Amino acid sequence: MSAEPIDRDQMEYDVVIVGGGPAGFAASLAAMQHRLRFVTIEQDSFGGTVAHFPRGKLVMTAPATLPLIGKVKFREISKEKLLGFWAGVARKTGLRIHYGEQVGRIARRDDGFAVETTRGVYPTRSVVLAIGRRGTPRKLDVPGEEQSKVVYRLIDPEQYRGQQVLVVGGGDSALEAAAALAEQPGTTVTLSYRSESFSRAKTKNRDRVAAAQNARRLTVLMESQVTQIGADAVDLEQRGRRLRIGNDAVVVCAGGILPTPFLKSIGIEVETKYGTA
Repeated sequence: MSAEPIDRDQMEYDVVIVGGGPAGFAASLAAMQHRLRFVTIEQDSFGGTVAHFPRGKLVMTAPATLPLIGKVKFREISKEKLLGFWAGVARKTGLRIHYGEQVGRIARRDDGFAVETTRGVYPTRSVVLAIGRRGTPRKLDVPGEEQSKVVYRLIDPEQYRGQQVLVVGGGDSALEAAAALAEQPGTTVTLSYRSESFSRAKTKNRDRVAAAQNARRLTVLMESQVTQIGADAVDLEQRGRRLRIGNDAVVVCAGGILPTPFLKSIGIEVETKYGTA
């Protein structure tokens, strides 16, 4: 990771901000407020992870004070309104973010860093990492997962109308996806989760799934795992028995992979701690 030192007077940027989600947006506004030379890089498109939330999803947030903008008092807001708010902030402030650009390496130099991306190298005095943990979806690693019918986020439930859909996961995103799909006319929805309860999900999402299940619009398979994804069916195992269900699409909501290897590659120490049951 060593490189030739950079003359501080020749440093192109004061800070490179990696990530264009809410945290990266706020950091960028702060950089503008303090008149810093900066660039913000986002590997995805506008809105980052929020843009890929299901249509109409309510986003939980908290009142905050944004640089250049002032107090923001949102507590619960739809995905579309939140994205509209951020778009308005960008127009008002003139903030520009480099979308579709991915950081591959951050090299330490004597007086700063060199941030290497898919488009070039940015010499900078400092780096702000606002990358979150959902950039890389966790996969199932089962045969057939490479098919185009397997996706890792639900954007528009209506596109699955009349289909047989399997949702995999037990967190809020999985429960929200399953409930939204179950509301579509003619859609057959199955929710598969490896544990015995939805302990990580919010109460209102658990209640929504339970209501759909009681109305027979949703089948829930607890303590189950996908073993194979075929062209028109999916194989699962539940408590020692094998199941096969018809299938047109699979939505995997199994969380994201922490960017630990990337963090370690740039010299950040990562310590994993395990709690007790």
